[in-house]
Amino acid sequence: MVVVTGMSGAGRSTAADVLEDRGWYVVDNLPPSMIQHLMRTTADDPQRQKVAAVVDVRSRDFTTELSRALRELAEDGWRPRVVFVDASDEALVRRFDAVRRPHPLQGEGLLLDGIRRERRMLADLRSNADVVVDTTSYNVHQLTAKIDSLVNADQQLRLRLAVMSFGFKYGIPLDADVVLDLRFLPNPYWDPQLRPYTGKDAPVRSYVLGQELAGRYLDHAEQLLRTSVEGYLAEGRRYVTVAVGCTGGKHRSVAVSEDLALRLGDLEDRGVQLTTFHRDLGRE
Repeated sequence: MVVVTGMSGAGRSTAADVLEDRGWYVVDNLPPSMIQHLMRTTADDPQRQKVAAVVDVRSRDFTTELSRALRELAEDGWRPRVVFVDASDEALVRRFDAVRRPHPLQGEGLLLDGIRRERRMLADLRSNADVVVDTTSYNVHQLTAKIDSLVNADQQLRLRLAVMSFGFKYGIPLDADVVLDLRFLPNPYWDPQLRPYTGKDAPVRSYVLGQELAGRYLDHAEQLLRTSVEGYLAEGRRYVTVAVGCTGGKHRSVAVSEDLALRLGDLEDRGVQLTTFHRDLGRE
């Protein structure tokens, strides 16, 4: 079972469409108090072995009801994955303005008031979700691919570890679990010969990774993540995002993300799926 929730306007409906297209039995706008009944009703139906509930804040006691529902499911032996979709306040404002619809918690106030009220209500749920998907910079196709990879991949995997490069000038990713800051390293941007290249190209990779300080940092980062993975596996965490940042997300963060993923490649033998994603590459 998957429970999809999160901020209004962040992509819950898109996530529901992806699941339905992949053969999941999806119930949208389900009151949290009905989730346990849904699972009991569909438990013996061979056509409904993959169930998704999409829930939002329109229920008055949403947070309390959903926490109770998840606890009751655990008592019945089910362990649903909770996927929380999120986006920056600015992105949500643009989306609501584009469709000319009010926020469900806006009331008589401003659109931003409703967004901030909802964010406060969902703070605890977000922190306890299995995975947070930041859709701020996603188009519908990228969000579709992300949801698809989260819920329809090999179910034998114990942990999905994503290493994401990003640029601090575009903001820290909302779905980051671990953030590594590489802005202390010399920036290839200031070398006219290296500026046109990216961290995927050999000249920049050699420049960044060839520095003694970068090598020491990577050794420590690798050990930190290996230790963290031990804990994630022990605690049953299923999704972890490591965000590696530099100023623009083009040179240092890209080179280090690629190298870090290579260093951790042997974790796949333990059921860890490693992926790399360069959020801001090509954005400048």
